[in-house]
Formats: sequence, structure tokens, C-alpha cells
Amino acid sequence: MVAVKTLKDGRESREILLAFARSIKERDLVTYEHSRRVAVYAYRLASKLGWEHGQARDLALAALVHDLGKTWIANEILHKSAALSAEERRKMQRHPVIGARILIGCDVDPFYVETVLYHHERWDGQGYPSGLRGEAIPLSARILTVADVYDVLTSQRPYKEPFSSEMARERIGRDAGTSFDPTVVAAFVELLDTTPNFLLPCQPADLDQLAEITLLQLP
Repeated sequence: MVAVKTLKDGRESREILLAFARSIKERDLVTYEHSRRVAVYAYRLASKLGWEHGQARDLALAALVHDLGKTWIANEILHKSAALSAEERRKMQRHPVIGARILIGCDVDPFYVETVLYHHERWDGQGYPSGLRGEAIPLSARILTVADVYDVLTSQRPYKEPFSSEMARERIGRDAGTSFDPTVVAAFVELLDTTPNFLLPCQPADLDQLAEITLLQLP
């Protein structure tokens, strides 16, 4: 397993990230609710992979703002029900870079920046924005990618109906070694198979309650 360092003196960074999460909630409730669920899935998956609570919490906080860059994308692109044009897809694929630049401007810990920046990279090197391959992709981003795609698959979107948890499990398992780190996928599949009612409901939740219960149980 790749070594992971628990962030020290990160309270200020965490407060900044939660402030951004609140701004996402105000801007686009759908994106916020997606990020909330991804944060919980990423926390569970990191814990399954042996990360300590503080490490998994830091990843969950990064997941809460992983789509921060989408707040700068026009609604007609974000909520389009038809296929995106090549130009619209190019604009959408800028969101990890936009989000990372916003975080850099706020001097948050680089862990959060790289997790947000690389969460659309693929194990086979065909992702974006940098085309990183395999273990060159930070482990935090590899975990987040699986959690992110699982929620996208199991959620209602303007362009698709939701998958069942079983269908999403099959799709993610099929893409191990291409889109996803096979080790991360194996842990996620085991987590799905051993956790009753793993799928979170797609309903509004209180951010402060989530922060208190799931993310910010600080020592």
C-alpha cells in the first residue's frame, strides 16, 4: 500500500474546504448532494484500504469539493440532457484544473489540491487533465475516482437513468485495470458485498451534521 501522511495543523484548510462546500450547495444543490455522497463513499473505501480516520477524513473533505470547478461552468452545460458537443466537453473537462487553482489560491494543503486535480485520471493513462498512468496518479485520487464514478452511475442524471448498485458494481469491476486501480476496485467490491444498504439516498442532507458525524471528529 502507498504510504499516506496524515495532515498536521490542517484545521484552517478544513474550514476553507467546508466553506467552499457550502458555496457549492448554494450554487448547485445537485452537485453538492453528489459530492456529499462521494465524500462518504471515499471515506468508507479509504478506511477499507487501511487508512486511519484522520487520513480518510482528509480524503472525504477533498471529495466534498472535488467538483468545485464546476461552479464556474455554465448551467446549460452542467444540466444538458443531450450529449455534449466537443467544445462543451472541453469546457467541462477543465473543472479539475479550475478547482485546483481555486484551492491553490487559498493556500490549502497540497494533498487536497492534487486529489481534486487528478480525480479524472485513468489507470491506463487515458484520463485528464494530465494523462497520468497507474501509480503516478496519487492514491487519494484513485480512491476518489472509484467513489465518484459509483455515485454517478447510481444517480439520476439529465442524460441517464440510475444504475442499481449491482449494475454499478459490475461496471466498475469490468473497468478495473483500465479506468481504475485494480487494488482499489477489489477493496471497493468487497466493501459493497459486505456492507448492507451501502447505497446512500439521493436526498438533501445538512452539511453541518455531515461535517460533525462523518468528517470532522477531530482528536
